[in-house]
Amino acid sequence: MDLKQYVTIVEDWPKPGIRFKDITTIMDNGKAFKYATDQIVEYAKTVNADMIAGPEARGFIIGCPVAYAMELGFAPVRKEGKLPREVIRAEYALEYGSNVLTMHKDSIKPGQRVIIVDDLLATGGTVEATIKMIEQMGGIVVGCAFLIELTYLNGREKLKGYDICTLMQY
Repeated sequence: MDLKQYVTIVEDWPKPGIRFKDITTIMDNGKAFKYATDQIVEYAKTVNADMIAGPEARGFIIGCPVAYAMELGFAPVRKEGKLPREVIRAEYALEYGSNVLTMHKDSIKPGQRVIIVDDLLATGGTVEATIKMIEQMGGIVVGCAFLIELTYLNGREKLKGYDICTLMQY
């Protein structure tokens, strides 16, 4: 299945000059969403993942069905102040400023083989911060899976040494 047929390109959103890749048109098509999920499940099997992690919010949308299909746990990666128990945190740079992500301190067990699942690989900052937290807890990041990779933003540069699976590239 050619998933690009199910991605809607929205011109000039959220600002002029941006060609936004809208994945909601994959999600609202049951067959396309199942196909995309199944592709990431197959990837997760090849790296012997035993835990799925995903950054909010679209990492939840993609990662949770993968975890469900594999009967694995899911560790949410949230913005600061959103998780109710003790957390670890990672700060990362944005184009202008910075952001903070958190995970529950006990969400990854030492030695767990984790894949990070998200909708989009752009600059790689979110995933890089997620990797740092998982490794701080003793987890082993065995792969990163994305629906879309924006190759012109060079996100792979921040993820050197990690296995990456993308279903579409722009």
